[in-house]
Amino acid sequence: MARSMDPAVSTAPSAPPRLPLFLVKTLISAVVGAATYLVADITSQPEVWRLTASIVLGSAALVVQYVIGFERRLGSFEETLASRDSEMKDLVADSFARMSEATGLFGPADRSALPPDGVTRLVRSAALAGSSAPAITQAFVREEIQRLTGLMENLNQKLVDYEGEDHDWIVTLTGCAATTIEATSTSVDSDFWPSELGQRYLRAQRDAIEMRHVRIRRLFIIERPEDDSPELGRLCDDQQSLGIEVRVLALSELPPVARMDETNDFIVFDESLSYEISSDLRGVNMKTMMDLRADRVAKRVQRFRTLWEAGQ
Repeated sequence: MARSMDPAVSTAPSAPPRLPLFLVKTLISAVVGAATYLVADITSQPEVWRLTASIVLGSAALVVQYVIGFERRLGSFEETLASRDSEMKDLVADSFARMSEATGLFGPADRSALPPDGVTRLVRSAALAGSSAPAITQAFVREEIQRLTGLMENLNQKLVDYEGEDHDWIVTLTGCAATTIEATSTSVDSDFWPSELGQRYLRAQRDAIEMRHVRIRRLFIIERPEDDSPELGRLCDDQQSLGIEVRVLALSELPPVARMDETNDFIVFDESLSYEISSDLRGVNMKTMMDLRADRVAKRVQRFRTLWEAGQ
């Protein structure tokens, strides 16, 4: 039974094997020597001259071939060396550029109030956390780096906002305060003080008073004098027991001129940063903001003083 030819099998004749290069050069030298001997024999030269001429010219042909081959290899080597030299220059330039970029990044950190080792630890920890971690961890690291980068950029612009109610800034800022904390508190905060965040906030204020002698004043703002409930009285007593200076202000008793300015929740830390919370008509905290603009902070400081003097 005849077998069909596999179309995948090539029927083209295979190329003849090539002779080694040294053997080709030897054959060429032998041909030159033989041709020289033949020419000398035709011209009736003595046997000694025939042999001498054929050997000399054959050897010369061999030397010339090796010289030509050497020049070719030398040219190829020079091209390779030039290519490697160009790659090395690019690599060195790129390395210096990265070093310059790193110096540009860490230089300001070294000259600022930031601890240099803290910035280094942040970069190293972020690199290690995102190197061999699961995909969800790498995505989380990227999101946190973007969030932190956005925070730093906004701080440079002296205005940072956060959608919703913040759970970290207020406690951290309290732990960083060195001289004063001046805060207002409205009815929106009624559910804040018993919460876990409210308790952490109060503990941070207690530590600020006891350890760093920070002066803390809080003004509870109500609409009318009759809104001064027993619950508010107990809250005031609890905070006074921590060393916080407390007063209560009824907006209806403010002079008309004083009522014209906005009255909302804000905290001024060290008279240099205003922490503000805005709420909607339902009393839900919608946005948290840190404002470092000097004119805005100065207005908040003056507003607090005006309200504080009117409080009881």
